[in-house]
Amino acid sequence: MRRIILYSFLIIFCVFFSISFLQAQNYPTQPIQLVIPMTPGDMTDLTGRVLASELQKNLKTAVIPINKPGGGATIGADFVAKSKKDGYTILYANSNIYYAHAMNPDTVPCNPLRDLDALCLAVSLPIVLMVQADSPWRDMKELIEFMKQNPGKIRVSTTGVGGVGHFNHEIIKTETKTESIMVPYKGASPAMTALLGGHVELAVLSTGLVLPHIKAGKLRALLISQRLPEFPNVPTLKELGYNRDIVSVRNAFYAPVGIPEGVKRVLISALEKTIKSEEVMRAVNQLSAFVDYVPSDEFKKMMTEEYEMVRKLLKASVKPEKQ
Repeated sequence: MRRIILYSFLIIFCVFFSISFLQAQNYPTQPIQLVIPMTPGDMTDLTGRVLASELQKNLKTAVIPINKPGGGATIGADFVAKSKKDGYTILYANSNIYYAHAMNPDTVPCNPLRDLDALCLAVSLPIVLMVQADSPWRDMKELIEFMKQNPGKIRVSTTGVGGVGHFNHEIIKTETKTESIMVPYKGASPAMTALLGGHVELAVLSTGLVLPHIKAGKLRALLISQRLPEFPNVPTLKELGYNRDIVSVRNAFYAPVGIPEGVKRVLISALEKTIKSEEVMRAVNQLSAFVDYVPSDEFKKMMTEEYEMVRKLLKASVKPEKQ
């Protein structure tokens, strides 16, 4: 009896392995949708398109970027989580997808820790706190002093409730013991437009998006998540004497949970080759971002740790009203 059970197990294992092997051998046979849950022109969108162009060379099939913005990136994430589990619909998203769920687990439909399979971390985008070039605040210390004397007078645009910008807004408020009003938008481009148009006084945005406006003399950076050569005089919060820095945006690839293991292996191998290619590194650096490849298991651990950190901080904050 035990021998029969063992033989049955071996047969099942061989069948499963054969199917997985055949799927890997045949994959891909059609174009792949790369869902980017941010607006066109957003840094996640720009770096995603760079990666898609190189990925299709390695997979030898078309990789088509599709923008599905909204909900702090959760609409696109949910779309991918509910898509067919065949490897032909994958996600390139930033940290917003797990920030949003950490803050509102009862209302955000996609739990990225459960519903998505993190394939790898790809690109990190440093974050800056920006003001208009003609604003009265020359540095972060002057801004903090103003906010302490004028609580609630400053409006800050971000890429949405529960996103990286929201989290960084809460870090700034908590560390500096100041009050300001967050104004969420559906992406970085409209958030920057709001700052340029004078609808808000501050914006929390990625470096690559704002650098052209800094060079044009329209914007000024007061704070950064990590030091960059392009921003030699812009400090981090820790450099100003605070306990915690604001965080950079992490952009990663995901697939729906349950895609065949053979397909998953093909994707992960192609993604690693793509991300580490000289072409991608050069293009990403030109966007003032940097390649930050972290494999699946290690990145999943990072996601879980950051999810818990975000949950504790954001749940303790008062949810801002959408404007």
